[in-house]
Amino acid sequence: MNIRTLEKEYIQSLNHFYDTDEAKSIFNVAIISVLKITKSEALTGKDKELLIKDSNKLAKVLDELKTGKPIQQVLGETTFYGLPFKINEHVLIPRPETEELVDWIIKEVKNKKESLLDIGTGSGCIPIALKKHLHHLDISSIDISAEALKIAAENAKLNKVDINLIEADILNYSSGEKYDVIVSNPPYIRELEKAEMHENVLAHEPHTALFVSDENPLVFYNAIADFAFNNLNPNGYLFFEINEYLCSETLDILIDKRFKNIELKKDIQGKDRMIMARTNP
Repeated sequence: MNIRTLEKEYIQSLNHFYDTDEAKSIFNVAIISVLKITKSEALTGKDKELLIKDSNKLAKVLDELKTGKPIQQVLGETTFYGLPFKINEHVLIPRPETEELVDWIIKEVKNKKESLLDIGTGSGCIPIALKKHLHHLDISSIDISAEALKIAAENAKLNKVDINLIEADILNYSSGEKYDVIVSNPPYIRELEKAEMHENVLAHEPHTALFVSDENPLVFYNAIADFAFNNLNPNGYLFFEINEYLCSETLDILIDKRFKNIELKKDIQGKDRMIMARTNP
């Protein structure tokens, strides 16, 4: 069997979950991982004959994909901000919009600050990517999930960076530590928004990292803003990834808590997705 024939099988078998372009993209991710080839080779080598062992591996990948499991969880790995990350069912799969948040932080902070706290670290993608590009930063990360912190620790080792990992619930966490930068991509999807989501996300990614109640959807933003107000140094930075539908309400929280120089940023799709705020000098 050649790669082109197997690609057609993937597209046909996954049409319940994905359209043709999505299925092609998933297939390319699979063959890049299994065959250890480049993206260019994946796109141009469609007539290459597959070894039996590779064909069998890719067939097993397809069997798991047919259950609705995301390709990143099937492979146990993904790429974020050009870096490799291990992934399992205990952590969210990093999204492209979060890469945009990391990019904003890197450009804004540069060499201005010395310490950073990431809240709700999951796989560790945000703090690890930041540490790789801002080597001088002393970075700590909080997560309520011990299983998530295990993956974050593996990813820090994989990417050869040092991150201080803290198991804690930010809703009940207090500390005397001071930071120059605090960043968080907390749970922000309301229960009422589940209908808009892909079923493989609902079935396979950790709900505690995704969803909040319809009655109090900004509970984490309130708690993190209070923590940041007390624990950021003068001229400190607070960065959030946000729910586009709750942009105004999130801005109001920061205004009410007397943050300054609040800036809203859209992602590449034009959605209100990120906020930066500052503390007083």
